[in-house]
Amino acid sequence: ITDLMDNYTVYFGHVLANSFYPGLKRAIGVGSAFEGWSPREQDVVYQVLIPMTPPRGHSFHLELDSAEHRHVRNFRVRVQLECTCSKEQQAENMLCFLHHPEEELRSNQDPSLLDTLCTNSYLDVQKTARWFYQLVRAIWPALPQSHNWHLKLLPSRRSCQFQVTNGRKSFRIEMLFGVRRGDSHIFVSSQPGYAGTPSTLWPETYAVAEMKFFQHIARRAPPDSLHLRCLQLFTRLQLGIGFSTYTMKTIVMHLLNIVPVSQWRRRDFLRRLGDINVNLRCCLEKKHLSHFVIGNKRFPRQIRLPLDITSAEPPNLFHHLAQHPAAHSQAMSEYQDL
Repeated sequence: ITDLMDNYTVYFGHVLANSFYPGLKRAIGVGSAFEGWSPREQDVVYQVLIPMTPPRGHSFHLELDSAEHRHVRNFRVRVQLECTCSKEQQAENMLCFLHHPEEELRSNQDPSLLDTLCTNSYLDVQKTARWFYQLVRAIWPALPQSHNWHLKLLPSRRSCQFQVTNGRKSFRIEMLFGVRRGDSHIFVSSQPGYAGTPSTLWPETYAVAEMKFFQHIARRAPPDSLHLRCLQLFTRLQLGIGFSTYTMKTIVMHLLNIVPVSQWRRRDFLRRLGDINVNLRCCLEKKHLSHFVIGNKRFPRQIRLPLDITSAEPPNLFHHLAQHPAAHSQAMSEYQDL
């Protein structure tokens, strides 16, 4: 998967050079498949996040959406035209979108990003997804993998999903695309938000920071560490019960941040499983599970977070249990089943 994404990145660079579409950086593998704990291998979706940068003559500006009642931080990516009248940029035979007449621009230059992938000056997720599908389909025949593998595009409105098969093996890949917040490991991305998320809203994602956290733990863990096995076992056990895999992942990440990695070895396996079980029960009884990244004072400093993420109050992932007694009763019943 990594080789395929790297090949795509090279061709993205060739195809998009000197265009007014976003620049595409190297894909970052995120989620359980790249963190090493997928609950069921036959259902693995390899998620990759592709950072986008503004093309020449454009800039991206992230604006936080004011509707905070949804317990999700959404942003809009405002696209702004920049003056390119300097001698260096004129040497590239580029007309300035701000200062050249519209008629001259229409006759001699491709349209700006505002006229292709935007809605009301904001980058549109669904238009960007359709553009990604066209790129993936057009570039595929040039890739070395195309000689032995078959590409099948899958429907999606906010990402680019496809399957590659060679008769014996099959891999499902989801390309998410996003914009980095400054120089941090936090992005706004095309991942699905709440039902009916407008196409100009980009949810904030912590997937890259979480993947970096698992890499941080792996570098410090002993060779026989079973922290990923603990997470994999619990996420497998709860399939079909009701607890999300993200709930279990959050609980295990909190424990990994507290319990030294030297205490996750084979001899500690049952004790750590007990810790996960007790933590889940305590969080359910309190109707509170803190988000792992937002507001975490113990988060590894080498993983860069924006200041507003570090200083924020951690959202409660169990807020619905506090608001709805019936949901809490059901969750406690599902815990007994687990």
